[in-house]
Amino acid sequence: ITRSITYSFKKKPFLGMPAPLGYVPGLGRGATGFTTRSDIGPARDANDPVDDRHAPPGKRTVGDQMKKSQDDDDEDLNDTNYDEFNGYAGSLFSSGPYEKDDEEADAIYAALDKRMDERRKERRELREKEEIEKYRMERPKIQQQFSDLKRKLAEVSEEEWLSIPEVGDARNKRQRNPRYEKLTPVPDSFFSKHLQTGENHTSVDPLQGLGGLNTPYPGSMTPGLMTPGTGELDMRKIGQARNTLMDMRLSQVSDSVSGQTVVDPKGYLTDLNSMIPTYGGDISDIKKARLLLKSVRETNPHHPPAWIASARLEEVTGKLQVARNLIMKGTEMCPKSEDVWLEAARLQPGDTAKAVVAQAVRHMPQSVRIYIRAAELETDVRAKKRVLRKALENVSKSVRLWKTAVELEEPEDARIMLSRAVECCPTSVELWLALARLETYENARRVLNKARENIPTDRHIWITAAKLEEANGNTQMVDKIIDRAITSLRANGVEINREQWIQDAEECDKAGSVATCQAVIRAVIGIGIEEEDCKHTWMEDAESCVAHGALECARAIYAHALQVFPSKKSVWLRAAYFEKNHGTRESLEALLQRAVAHCPKAEVLWLMGAKSKWLAEDVPAARSILALAFQANPNSEEIWLAAVKLESENNEYERARRLLAKARSSAPTARVFMKSVKLEWVLGNIEAAQELCTEALKHYEDFPKLWMMRGQIEEQCENMDKAREAYNQGLKKCPHSVPLWLLLSRLEERVGQLTRARAILEKARLKNPQSPELWLESVRLEFRAGLKNIANTLMAKALQECPNSGILWAEAVFLEARPQRKTKSVDALKKCEHDPHVLLAVAKLFWSERKITKAREWFLRTVKIEPDLGDAWALFYKFEMQHGTEEQQEEVRKRCENAEPRHGELWCAESKHVLNWQKKTGEILAEVASKIKNTF
Repeated sequence: ITRSITYSFKKKPFLGMPAPLGYVPGLGRGATGFTTRSDIGPARDANDPVDDRHAPPGKRTVGDQMKKSQDDDDEDLNDTNYDEFNGYAGSLFSSGPYEKDDEEADAIYAALDKRMDERRKERRELREKEEIEKYRMERPKIQQQFSDLKRKLAEVSEEEWLSIPEVGDARNKRQRNPRYEKLTPVPDSFFSKHLQTGENHTSVDPLQGLGGLNTPYPGSMTPGLMTPGTGELDMRKIGQARNTLMDMRLSQVSDSVSGQTVVDPKGYLTDLNSMIPTYGGDISDIKKARLLLKSVRETNPHHPPAWIASARLEEVTGKLQVARNLIMKGTEMCPKSEDVWLEAARLQPGDTAKAVVAQAVRHMPQSVRIYIRAAELETDVRAKKRVLRKALENVSKSVRLWKTAVELEEPEDARIMLSRAVECCPTSVELWLALARLETYENARRVLNKARENIPTDRHIWITAAKLEEANGNTQMVDKIIDRAITSLRANGVEINREQWIQDAEECDKAGSVATCQAVIRAVIGIGIEEEDCKHTWMEDAESCVAHGALECARAIYAHALQVFPSKKSVWLRAAYFEKNHGTRESLEALLQRAVAHCPKAEVLWLMGAKSKWLAEDVPAARSILALAFQANPNSEEIWLAAVKLESENNEYERARRLLAKARSSAPTARVFMKSVKLEWVLGNIEAAQELCTEALKHYEDFPKLWMMRGQIEEQCENMDKAREAYNQGLKKCPHSVPLWLLLSRLEERVGQLTRARAILEKARLKNPQSPELWLESVRLEFRAGLKNIANTLMAKALQECPNSGILWAEAVFLEARPQRKTKSVDALKKCEHDPHVLLAVAKLFWSERKITKAREWFLRTVKIEPDLGDAWALFYKFEMQHGTEEQQEEVRKRCENAEPRHGELWCAESKHVLNWQKKTGEILAEVASKIKNTF
């Protein structure tokens, strides 16, 4: 027992346990291990290849790898790598292993450095900013130094600008007028003379720089310059050599180092007396074309196009006389070709051309084109008439000759000539109609009857007959003629083309023949259309006629459509809008009376009639129309509110109150309550307005406009806490009402609570994602607070969330600095090509750059795309007030009044203001324009 106890006492506690990290056995007592050759293998030569067969170049031998490892271990102790504070660059322990505790230490030090840096960051940035500003003050840019002078340039008049002297040439005379060395070509006699005397020339002109041609001449002359078998000089070879030298020199000049061609190689030899003044093509192409055409002429001399093409080629290359000779040769070879004779007449001068044409007439007495050309060559009218009458003797069946001859005559002579023309050409509609126009009424009827007998398949004769009857007051005959025309043409196998007849009706409308136009429309409007497509097709036809300016045609189409569809509200509405835009007040009211008789339940037709009477200042008639509307549509909200507006606009406030009270009892709606509150508010009865608002909110608490009005009334009374409470209550009931969020945010901003306003907008964006109005208000809030950087950041986020929002892009353009605005506007147009806000921003951009014409074009484009945008009209009016005439200003004002815009940020701020509730559109336009400032 004792022995076992002793053994257990001597046992070490660490036996059987894992060794600690980094423990090396025997290291404490110095028993380190040693390495033998058998451990590392045999010694290897530096040039031996390494074991890796795929080692990269530079590491394929043992020596390369040993050298590389030594280079890696060597520390860079160069002076350029030494710093007084940090010592040598790099870590002192870079050669040692990078362990886990090293990584932890580095992380701790990095965190400490970051923390220390953040503590001093604001102070350091402020100091750097002050240093930069101080540096800019001491050393301003050249652009800043001249900024005051640039501003003064705006005051320079055109005369002062033009009187500024031009910059002179400061170079000296030798630099301005460099003298080039003049070279004179050596004549052939010089060579032959010195050849006989036996003198030698050992070099050519050194300026040519043609090494290798400095051969003694003629002692060891290059073979080829002497004619074989003789000792005489071959001048032809000398000429060829000279041309070769010139070509080489031109190549050198055109391939100069500076990259600019000093001499034009093509035009060098032909500049002074160019043989091809009008043709810049290649000479070889001309030669090829000339050769080909010559071959064609020789192989087929009776082919007219070959002669014409040859003459035109010579004409293009400037050889006009050669062209004339060629074409005259062509007339000999092709005497029966009209084209050759006409080309010859074109190329020859005046008198010669007449002779050519006379010769052509002898060869081709039946050619109309030659006679027409002969008449064109005559300058005197009597000579022209003589030529054409001679032509008509030979070619009496030509309509073209008759028309040309008639155009030169007086009306009486023209009538006589046309009576003969229709005998010779009885199938020409134009001649019959021209004769009918020149005859009296009775004779014209006879002429047209004869024309119908000769040409029973042409519609224009019938339409002309109808126009003739209308012009002479027989309007009852017009419909009969058109109906007979349709019947007769069908009997003769003519297909009635509806589109062609409508085009004829439009022409009649433009010519003033209204009855004929309407008769044609009535006759053909229903031809070839399925019954279910009638309404749609007719509406399209009417719009097309309006676009072409044929208003009577459109009116006739609407009238026919209303006869077929008397109970269709949409057709009546379109007809009413047509009369409103293009007709008179009387025609509109007559149409609306018929409309409400057929569609008594159509409220909008009643309202249009009442408004027309009201605009004509006939208030009793408007009241009677609304009374009839009440009978047809009892308890209609629209009619109630129209009656209230009529009375309030005419200062009948008590009647308006009574109407609203009746409406609240018989047809209570949120809009009726809202109008009741609005009436009391604008009349100054704040308490009554508040009571009505409270009563309305009991019934319609989810109607956001009531909450808005309640808050705005409290704001007007300076009760900011009550206004805030009203907005907050409204947002609980209507969290998706963007205007309520905006009103609450602006209230907080007005009382100085910028942080709270910012928080409200952030909350609103969470409740209403992708709302451009909320993003825009956030951006403007930061901008008004002077935080332009934050505003730009918010705008970038907004455009990411709402990439197709026009109001955001329009604001983004003017957030940029002036040089970057143009680029931003291009990006905006790519994203929102037809958005009115973007178009308006582009117009303002051109306005700011004083590009008046372009700005006006973009303003017009904006109001055309969106006539309901009041801001566009106001900015356009302001622009015309600054840069336009009184006529242009008046035109913008009238167009705005006709459009009656209701939307727009600036517009609504004025039009919905309590004090402006009775102002007309023109007054609001002037008010908004006066408050716009050119700060963009």
